[in-house]
Amino acid sequence: MAMTNINVRTDEDIKLKCETLYESLGMNMSTAINIFLRQSLRANGLPFEVKADAPNETTLAAFREGEEILADPTSKGYHSISDLRAALGV
Repeated sequence: MAMTNINVRTDEDIKLKCETLYESLGMNMSTAINIFLRQSLRANGLPFEVKADAPNETTLAAFREGEEILADPTSKGYHSISDLRAALGV
């Protein structure tokens, strides 16, 4: 099988930590990347789940507050940034 090179840019700290990790597993970076690539082919995609971080409690509370404000018919709304700034005194 013909071999080819891949150039990858990554954070230096991540590279050093991964080199240490892979060395402890008895392999080098090239072997680890080849394992990743082969697993990607077997999975027909990334070999692990990719998802966004879940919002923390502060963010969830802000979402709930926003939903409450939207649902409250007495909440003041603004039709332009100028109206909002005027109400804020800015």
